[in-house]
Amino acid sequence: MLFSRRKNKQKNIPYISSSLPRFDEGGLLTERRVIIVSNRLPVKVVVKSDGFHLQQSEGGLATGLSSVYKRNDNLWIGWPGAFLDANQRAQVNPLLEAEKLLPVYLTEEEIAAYYEGFSNETLWPLYHYFPSYTLYKKNDWEVYCAVNRKFAEHVLRVAREEDIIWVHDYQLCLVPELIREQLPNVTIGFFQHIPFPDFEIFRLLPWRKEILKGLLGADLIGFHTLDDTKHFIASCSRLLNLEVMMNRILVEGREVMVDTFPMGIDFEKFQNWARKERTLQNERRLRSLVGPLKIMISVDRLDYSKGILNRLEAFELLLEKHPQLRGKISFIQLVVPSRDQVPQYKWLKDEIDKRVSAINSRFSSFGWTPIYYFYRSFQMDMLSALYKTADIAMITPMRDGMNLVSKEYVASKIDQKGVLILSEMAGASKELLHAIIVNPNDIEAMVDALLQAIEMPEEEQAYRIRAMQEIIAKYNVYHWVNLFIETLEEVKQQQDRLITKMLNRQVTENMIRHYAQARKRILLLDYDGTLVPYFSDINQAIPDRELKRLLTTLARDPRNRVVVISGRTHETLAKWLGDIPVDLIAEHGVWRKDHGRDWQKFTELNTAWKPSIRHILEMYMHRTPGSFIEEKSYSLAWHYRNVSTELGEERARELVDNLKFFSSHHGLQVLSGNKVIEIKNADVNKGKAARELLKEQRYDFILAIGDDATDEDTFRAMPARAYTIRVGSALSAAQYYLRSYQEVRALLNNFAEANVEELIKK
Repeated sequence: MLFSRRKNKQKNIPYISSSLPRFDEGGLLTERRVIIVSNRLPVKVVVKSDGFHLQQSEGGLATGLSSVYKRNDNLWIGWPGAFLDANQRAQVNPLLEAEKLLPVYLTEEEIAAYYEGFSNETLWPLYHYFPSYTLYKKNDWEVYCAVNRKFAEHVLRVAREEDIIWVHDYQLCLVPELIREQLPNVTIGFFQHIPFPDFEIFRLLPWRKEILKGLLGADLIGFHTLDDTKHFIASCSRLLNLEVMMNRILVEGREVMVDTFPMGIDFEKFQNWARKERTLQNERRLRSLVGPLKIMISVDRLDYSKGILNRLEAFELLLEKHPQLRGKISFIQLVVPSRDQVPQYKWLKDEIDKRVSAINSRFSSFGWTPIYYFYRSFQMDMLSALYKTADIAMITPMRDGMNLVSKEYVASKIDQKGVLILSEMAGASKELLHAIIVNPNDIEAMVDALLQAIEMPEEEQAYRIRAMQEIIAKYNVYHWVNLFIETLEEVKQQQDRLITKMLNRQVTENMIRHYAQARKRILLLDYDGTLVPYFSDINQAIPDRELKRLLTTLARDPRNRVVVISGRTHETLAKWLGDIPVDLIAEHGVWRKDHGRDWQKFTELNTAWKPSIRHILEMYMHRTPGSFIEEKSYSLAWHYRNVSTELGEERARELVDNLKFFSSHHGLQVLSGNKVIEIKNADVNKGKAARELLKEQRYDFILAIGDDATDEDTFRAMPARAYTIRVGSALSAAQYYLRSYQEVRALLNNFAEANVEELIKK
């Protein structure tokens, strides 16, 4: 048990046992240098009468990452938030350098197009599910690209390949790839602090592929919620057609991990602020002003994604439907100014002003004001006092990546009295399950939630707050930092292990040398995806002249036995490759044809199961436009290569689940190949066929190459001295991997040239 139910009697807060991992400012798990890259530095440059000064930012990111950039020789790279000329920069630079901050100076034009434009008028509304507010300006995109290059150049000036580079948020989506191009082996993490939209929303973006490719330059990509993680993976699969296994994406032979890391707050900081004398003084003043009133609080930045108007509507409806509450509850709405010259934001501010005025005009009485509205930010001692005073916090964004205000409110409740009403659209709702969770579009439900909060007994309030505080205390911001960095280093270690499997130059040279010296060789080659590219129409995979020439050259060497071992029908293989001197194995091992001989079966197989399976496949074919059934002598295949990726994969999973019971009782094997599900007799597979071939002669050079799950049987059947190669994925029983059929042909061409050299020597 990390948390005990024992309480601190003096302060009535949960007792946190010493076994709880503590992630304080000195607790970063890595000793490697970390370079943080974000749009803004964690400080603001302010001008005073005696010159320039640095003022610490209060944001959660600045707080959490202070444990990183202030240690050792770590750095933080970002814009200092001011437009400075050359002389001013010369004065500010030493101040920043002393704090291990490296500034990226931007012009007013760059901020207008890159930050205010593309970042906040294109990505922000689209990612928060407001496509009607989204602007698609080519010039803004071009400036966004240029500024991302500027950030990457600043990183590259100081970065070394042994560093960890941690890039933050949607303003810098292209930076990971730009760094990767120059430092291919460096460790890069990316974290997005806002939501990532569903594919149907994200696909509206004209530059969607460029954004995905930019992010995939990272080794680890993090989001606040599982939904965001899934949305990103689905977009990569559907738009870039990349291979995805669980939460790992294969990008040009490099494995990128995408995972969920809910961000926390500095729990102890907010608990400490709640006990400070200045906070207590402010709390007493507030309580004397409001008297016995119930207080509800909301704290938001001015933004249409925060649900402020819906919240005001719910409060108005509460007072309308329940007149007994008039004079007994007041709503304190804090709105932090933000971009109020932008049309949507200016309109929103005007609407808030009107709604607050209308509600107060309608319901106010002598001595009671329904809504106290503040359009400004508050110092920490006042904000903490407001959190402590408020009986209810209503945090109801329409869409939010995390929303740390909800956690700050709960952390500040050292007396454990208070109720949190939280939007299900906020990432924090996935952790703070003891809040009252609401849909911010359901005004009636929000009114019911307010009533529930007003009437909630103190015992229940304490139980809920205590449960949420335990979560927030454990999964604090330092835990988030360390977990991300630790995972990033693990991902890099896994990549390094996979790189050793890549068929590099040295391994290739050793293999060719072994091949040239061997007296008896066998080459076991899969066909689709290995010797030819992957086609959406299975009948288009006809061998080209170059491939037939290559196979013929290899097969004519008397020391070679070239075997094409495929899942194709024996009729197709005979038609395509029957005129060249290679051996053929069809339908995963059912049929065999040695060059110059007729086809023969390895064994007689039962096909009584086929009508029942075909009936199931036909049902899926009718439900899935673009899919089709291929019938072979002793197997059936359901192809979905012409189906949209997401639908095809979902149907394939369903089909495999449905076939499990039937196949296990009829001696069948269900194979998941490249956009195909194949059902065949379990007694036959490529591995058994390959083993039979190896029994016939002793070979001193054995090579097996394939590209999908059906070839794994071949790899596992090979002796330890054989060379086994998986095409397109390193996640395999094979020793090595290549990225494409072109690389397979290049390797085979090396063998063919080695043959010629041997003949010349003789």
